[in-house]
Amino acid sequence: MWRNSTTINIIRFITLVLVQVLILNHVNFLGYVNPYLYPLFVLVFPLTGDKGLLIFFGFLLGLTIDIFEDSGGIHAAATVFIAWIRPFVLRYSFGVSYQMNTLKISTAPMSKQIVYIVSMVAFHHLVLFSMEIFNVSHILLILKSALFSGLFTVVLMFCTIVLFSRKNT
Repeated sequence: MWRNSTTINIIRFITLVLVQVLILNHVNFLGYVNPYLYPLFVLVFPLTGDKGLLIFFGFLLGLTIDIFEDSGGIHAAATVFIAWIRPFVLRYSFGVSYQMNTLKISTAPMSKQIVYIVSMVAFHHLVLFSMEIFNVSHILLILKSALFSGLFTVVLMFCTIVLFSRKNT
């Protein structure tokens, strides 16, 4: 069981990095709308997995994206932040089912899934664009970039989840 979960996470990690670097980094609408699919790794990491390991993998994932984008660590910082804040977001998104460890995100109500994904993407994008622009006088540009890139990212994540989710028949 452990080997199967580890293999799936390694394949997911490599696939998301390759899709981000080879395809999505070249998509740029109107100068500030960029899709970021790689945080999906943190969102779908097993709930019973080690939290410290998730933060380490988040750093490794963000650092890998930073190396390919030459962005100086902003992706690593944003990914580590969402990996760290994930238990809090899970708690307020899914409530008692997360605390009782009976949660399975794929079977949770769609409204709770939306709250979880939108919250995590919003946190990621706010940290990412705040560090990229790093100027308080450009707060509207930060918010605009985070909003529009976030909307595109959420749609892309939902499409990916629907496309690759396993159907129980």
